[in-house]
Amino acid sequence: MHTSHSALSRRTFVKGIAASALLASSAGQLHARSNILNRQETQELQGNVFYLEINKTAVNITGTPSVATTVNGMLAGPTLRWKEGETVTIHVTNNLDEDTSIHWHGIILPEGMDGVPGISFAGIAPGETFTYQFPVLQNGTYWYHSHSGFQEQTGIYGAIVIDPKERRPYDYSKEYVITLSDWSDEKPSSIYRKLKLSADYYNFKQRTVGDFFSEIKEKGFFTAFNDRKMWNNMRMSDRDISDVTGYTYTFLMNGFSPASHFKALFSSGDKILLRFINSSAMTFFDVRIPGLKMQVVAADGNDVQPVVIDEFRIGVAETYDVIVTPDDDRAYALFAQSIDRSGYALGSLTYDRTVKATVPSMDTMPILTPTDMGMNMSITKDSEYDMSTMNMKMKKPMDHTEMNHNMASMSPPGIPVTPLKSASGVQTAMRAMNPQYRLNDPGVGLRDNGRKVLTYADLKSLRSTKHDRFPQREIVLRLTGNMERYIWSINGIKYEDADPLEFHYGERLRITYINDTMMNHPMHLHGMWSDLETGDDNFLPKKHTVIVQPGAKISFRVNVDAKGSWAYHCHLLYHMSDMFRKVVVS
Repeated sequence: MHTSHSALSRRTFVKGIAASALLASSAGQLHARSNILNRQETQELQGNVFYLEINKTAVNITGTPSVATTVNGMLAGPTLRWKEGETVTIHVTNNLDEDTSIHWHGIILPEGMDGVPGISFAGIAPGETFTYQFPVLQNGTYWYHSHSGFQEQTGIYGAIVIDPKERRPYDYSKEYVITLSDWSDEKPSSIYRKLKLSADYYNFKQRTVGDFFSEIKEKGFFTAFNDRKMWNNMRMSDRDISDVTGYTYTFLMNGFSPASHFKALFSSGDKILLRFINSSAMTFFDVRIPGLKMQVVAADGNDVQPVVIDEFRIGVAETYDVIVTPDDDRAYALFAQSIDRSGYALGSLTYDRTVKATVPSMDTMPILTPTDMGMNMSITKDSEYDMSTMNMKMKKPMDHTEMNHNMASMSPPGIPVTPLKSASGVQTAMRAMNPQYRLNDPGVGLRDNGRKVLTYADLKSLRSTKHDRFPQREIVLRLTGNMERYIWSINGIKYEDADPLEFHYGERLRITYINDTMMNHPMHLHGMWSDLETGDDNFLPKKHTVIVQPGAKISFRVNVDAKGSWAYHCHLLYHMSDMFRKVVVS
């Protein structure tokens, strides 16, 4: 079965129209159950004392009445505006019949306030109130979300805006928060069960015989045949871009579907700061505003040297601040297409609330290449023997001695690599044989598209890092998995079988990821900043979430300055339970 872009767009539109028509009636029906609230419009809350309630809330996103878990009845939850240098107190009351939690993503705070059940606190039991209190030591754009079960998927997330003590290094006259998310009427447990039964359950864009004949016309029989043979031998697909797609997801902007359509108003002469947050469970978005250049001024809450772009990819849990200057009397599309092109989130930056922007066309579906699998690109179309040899290497069990040797050779001179426990077997179905740093690569689906696309190589901190300490040691984390069986792990070991990672308080640590899978993984280390190595040691940007491209490697440095126990994981929700580590700092 295949679904065209136009069919998906039309389906998304129709679902949204139906949702608008049925919203009032469905809310009334569900509200008859005393524990279900009506949905409220997302609001901003300011100050240093906040009261948040976690509830079941009636929603209708797609035309089918459903129930979300929300903060104060809002989807997205309320935007919390704090002030750098103040102390905030946040009372969170759990009105659900299950435990809940709130994690303050990217916020530097004491261990007990981080909000991860089983790591930093026990969670919030039904009927209980937990009070978070911590000093605000930073400024910028962040977000919060549940760290309990699949509640993040069902609606417990919201934005955080922290105003600086000192004046920003850039000016703007108006600002908007833009939260991107993915909604499904299916229960998350059902989505996860389907993925475990068949990892490509939601992928309706697999190759067909017709595609093969088209490839023969384009590449010739020999190349087309070997390309197909290579992927088949590895039991992989070059179209496995997203685990969960627009088949079940409706993509939201500030809680609005494409049909209900979020609108941001501007006036003549406005210079607008847009705070983009990817608060989705599983979706990477490619964001552009056709007709407008974007000036990127911050990444993950930290100011960067401004860079002008047409488009950026925002991974799950990342944030980017951009400044735009729209012309008079024109509506611009705030367009965020999913990485697999199965749908999009949509809004309008407009001078008039009654005027909506024209919807841009989605780009063609991305196709993974051997580069995205970390393969040796010296192979040519005449190298059938080499290609088959490579396939055997990809499936060869890990040799731990060889692995440690290879890890050591990847490190800059003088940094010792701390060996970590690793495993092979069914959970390590693939391995990147030639992983490269691809910091100037915008990623699959964005290469050579005629637009200036942001890459990590473009990010340079405003603050000089020239005199920062050099790392004292390095650890290497291989991101491993078996897509066919939907198993995820780190160094071939699932979380339940893994020892904690031991960090030493006060050390400067280098961490290198090698992605042995075909998926992008947004890796998030709690409690400490990640100083991303982008090629210029003088201006390393600070991030809280680092995207690791398929078949690639990437490194960052950490000042280990927070004692206690911290979570460390992939931020794709259905990967998180296994691609996870506990970090102990002592």
